[in-house]
Amino acid sequence: MAREFQGKVELDVRDSQGDWDAFLPDKAPTGAPNVLVVLYDDTGQAAWSPYGGRINMPTMDRLAAGGLTYSQWHTTALCSPTRSTFLTGRNHHMNGFASISESSTGFAGYSSHIPPSNATMANVLREAGWSTFWVGKNHNVPIDEWTMGASKKRWPLGMGYDQFYGFIGGETNNWYPSLAEGNRYIDQPYGPEDGYHLSKDLADQALRMIRDSKQTEPDKPWYLWFCPGANHAPHHAPQEYIDKYKGAFDDGYEAYREWVLPRMIERGILPEGTELTPLNPMSDGTYTQTDYVRPWGELNEKERAMFCRMAEVYAGFSEYTDAQVGRIVDYLEESGQLENTIIFYCADNGASGEGSPNGSVNEGKIFGGYPDDLEQNLSMVDKLGSPDTYNHYPTGWAAAFTTPYRMFKRYVYQGGICDPLVIHWPAGIKAKGEVRHQYHHSTDIVPTIYEACGVEFPDVFEGIEQTPLSGVSMAYSFDDADAPTAKKTQYYEMFGNRGIWHDGWKAVTEHGPVSGMSGYDKDKWQLFHTDVDRSEADDLAQDHPEKVAELKARWMAEAEANNVLPLNDLQIIGNPKDFETFMKMEFHVPVPPSGQYVYYPGTSEIPERSAANVHGVSYKVFADVDLEPDSQGVIFAHGSRFGGHALFIKDGQLSYAYNFLGIPPEDRISAPVPTSGRHILGVEFVKEGTGQFREGTGPLRLYIDDQQVGEQQIRTVLGHFSLCGEGLCIGYDSGDSVSSAYAGDRFDFTGGTIHKVVFDIADDAYVDVEAHLRAAMARD
Repeated sequence: MAREFQGKVELDVRDSQGDWDAFLPDKAPTGAPNVLVVLYDDTGQAAWSPYGGRINMPTMDRLAAGGLTYSQWHTTALCSPTRSTFLTGRNHHMNGFASISESSTGFAGYSSHIPPSNATMANVLREAGWSTFWVGKNHNVPIDEWTMGASKKRWPLGMGYDQFYGFIGGETNNWYPSLAEGNRYIDQPYGPEDGYHLSKDLADQALRMIRDSKQTEPDKPWYLWFCPGANHAPHHAPQEYIDKYKGAFDDGYEAYREWVLPRMIERGILPEGTELTPLNPMSDGTYTQTDYVRPWGELNEKERAMFCRMAEVYAGFSEYTDAQVGRIVDYLEESGQLENTIIFYCADNGASGEGSPNGSVNEGKIFGGYPDDLEQNLSMVDKLGSPDTYNHYPTGWAAAFTTPYRMFKRYVYQGGICDPLVIHWPAGIKAKGEVRHQYHHSTDIVPTIYEACGVEFPDVFEGIEQTPLSGVSMAYSFDDADAPTAKKTQYYEMFGNRGIWHDGWKAVTEHGPVSGMSGYDKDKWQLFHTDVDRSEADDLAQDHPEKVAELKARWMAEAEANNVLPLNDLQIIGNPKDFETFMKMEFHVPVPPSGQYVYYPGTSEIPERSAANVHGVSYKVFADVDLEPDSQGVIFAHGSRFGGHALFIKDGQLSYAYNFLGIPPEDRISAPVPTSGRHILGVEFVKEGTGQFREGTGPLRLYIDDQQVGEQQIRTVLGHFSLCGEGLCIGYDSGDSVSSAYAGDRFDFTGGTIHKVVFDIADDAYVDVEAHLRAAMARD
């Protein structure tokens, strides 16, 4: 912090003495390093080449060869919670991030509001003399603050970052991303037809920030948090990277598990004797509907071909993004900065099992509870990874890429929490190409950076007493492979699944729909001696009941100290009354008393979860428009080709398109539009029931003024059009077009004036609460 003024002030400036140093910010300690944190999504250890996997990661291999690979580094099992620990160094419940922002509730551990007593590392480093940059995925802005009119206190700039460029939600289309810069949403700079891919754009922006900083403050260190969209779905990559893996996974995911485990042992990641856990390890059969892995031998030839291609796309996506990280590393070397830049290259949780047992060419179907059509999927096999698909691989590959562990993302077994981490710092780490086995967690990253930077964490920051850091520094392990683990205890909790590690032992619960409805006290606790059983293959609970009791008590103590209670599994269990309870607790966009939302042109895109909710309900949308003979363009658009709806004028026709989960053909209704004057144009959907898969069904009516000019039956999605993708736009269609009628074009409204667009859900008379909540909460 700037020191007190030490000059002299008299009546006349001639008799006074200034003190510039009292107003200048602190400078970083002499020789302090730059900090680069590269944080991928959804990646198990067994996927990447430094750990023995088949996905080539040349940049990560290079950093591992010149640095350290950690074999027992852990996360929270989910993206937002893990990322919050990187922000503050506190456990995820202490940050209010028990889960993702979208599932926030009004409890301290679940609110997604990081308290001021948990100052971010960016704030501390900035005060200590670092430039601070955040590029890529956020997913730590509270759901109630995603809109332009909301407070920006918890957007990146309000959390201590000098610059931000990326996306606010949990995922986005890599060809047509929903982007934000600073405190506002922006359009992507160019399209995929001109070579755009999100990973490339993010690397471009990161390089710009570093170069700009060094251009004017060459001696000032920087901290960059680089968070690409990879490897989260949708899996998108340039064709040449996908083709590099043609045939690489043809032996299937079960064979991959058998192949990769010996390689992990050979590389020293796992000890000799590590056992492979069962493909479907949940003893009570919970989650089998969504997380069950279909045995490879039961798949037909066409299914195998599709599943293999999905793995090829994932691999290409991962390596292509690694190449973009490589551009940053190359620049650091060329500019002489690599030697004294400490780099953390890691992932936020295990591989994702959210692709269901069958995978999908459009994951929106999975989260909307709508089945994939194998024949339709097969027809898209050559387009996987392209702008034409929004794909996710099946659960079998999630299990393979988290070999040899149990389960994957969302579970507190090793498959969900044991992740890859490479640390590279030539100026600060003598050892090269070595593996470290000390047990660590994502809460340990911030203390490690503070120690490496020579920055002392403040007890009080900006006048607010700070909660202690939850983690410990890993720096002791840099040059001492045999140093005993400094960490003693780490608790885990995700959707009611609980675990705790202490001094080489770990207790874990199996908790799901069946056990959940019986109460937490009925959950089965398992016990693993992780010092000798790294894959958690051998449950010792019956042999050591006293150890289970000890660890259960430790878990409860950690829970009480870290805002873990009350446990919340209402998103996953099957009791309709519990769904209604959660509906009352979750954040809701306030509905006006009239039931009407009014939107105007010339405003920013409105995030889907903050826009009028037309999912699973009846609705009306009417626009007040002045028309001219050459009027054309989008009046409103919400979503993309993979799910959405739009009202537009083209070729003298007023058209409304409803794109149901990207399944062709889109529902479209049209009528001749007046060529002049002020008119009310709109549609009305009346939900009369639900289909086999809970899709809304009923008549859609097109109106010009008070005249109905068309009618047809349509079906509507129950869940959101996308997790965090394209929102509601007035007067244009951002990114990927909803309707094929104007594909590849924003189709801005011209030749007239849109005065306002009104969404009305006041007359809805059919809401399936349980089904609506299932769809809304399916994604994490």
